[in-house]
Amino acid sequence: MRIALQNPGQEVCLIDIAPGMAKGKSFDLADCRQILGLDYRIEGSEDIDRLAGSNVVVVTAGLARKPGMTREDLLDKNSRILKGICEKIKLLAANAVVIIVTNPLDAMTYCAMKALGSDRSRVFGMGVTLDASRFANLISLELGVEASRIEPVVVGSHGEAMLPLPRFTLVGQKPLTEIIKDTAKIESLAKRTILRGKEIVDLLGSGSAYFAPSAAIAQLTGAIINDSKVTLGVSAYLQGEYGLKDICCGVPCVIGRNGIEKIIELDLDQQEKKAFLESAGSIRKLNSLLQ
Repeated sequence: MRIALQNPGQEVCLIDIAPGMAKGKSFDLADCRQILGLDYRIEGSEDIDRLAGSNVVVVTAGLARKPGMTREDLLDKNSRILKGICEKIKLLAANAVVIIVTNPLDAMTYCAMKALGSDRSRVFGMGVTLDASRFANLISLELGVEASRIEPVVVGSHGEAMLPLPRFTLVGQKPLTEIIKDTAKIESLAKRTILRGKEIVDLLGSGSAYFAPSAAIAQLTGAIINDSKVTLGVSAYLQGEYGLKDICCGVPCVIGRNGIEKIIELDLDQQEKKAFLESAGSIRKLNSLLQ
């Protein structure tokens, strides 16, 4: 729905292996058009061949997290699902920009990169886009300022080893560390950001967050479709940036029509760099388990 509303001139196709699921949802979404006054085009199918010729492919397929389950628990089954989808993308939409949302996200993005064999600019993961928005929301609530005035920065893995960066996070034109002098309070905000996804899973009891992830996906697809060249945090394949090679990890990137237009290297201090490399290390452990 978010993608259709933000890009009404684009055709949106939902694909799901569950019989009737995608078509039923597409009917429901299409029935909003007259009420909203927007003639977007949307359809649903069980046939994965419908992705043929797509400009952007968003992969959310895989098992969802359940209470007590980590993203890492999903590794084996979801990697098998993802590889099958990537074979179809290679065949039917080889030039598409592919956004991975399947968890564990950084390992699945790495898996997709290897399976697709694409230019690294055209395959990336959604992860820290969402984490940054969560960080901004919690800062907003703490300070009583509009979330839209906050420019959050989170790097590293999309998981409990993620690294919110208060020194690079701006509230208005000022770094968060200049506004909140209490180190313990900043650390608390960072910790709450890290645990936010788990908190939501535990509260729901079944399933996980979807409103905020959908907003993050729509933001990324919009940046590609409109060639916005906006800086957003995504899980990108690194080839020397930040001293890392052959790994997908969350970093700020310029996103445009071709996917990742530029990877931005932040000037991390010694403590930040140490934490970032530890976060990357947690991703490498998962990558080593991929078959």
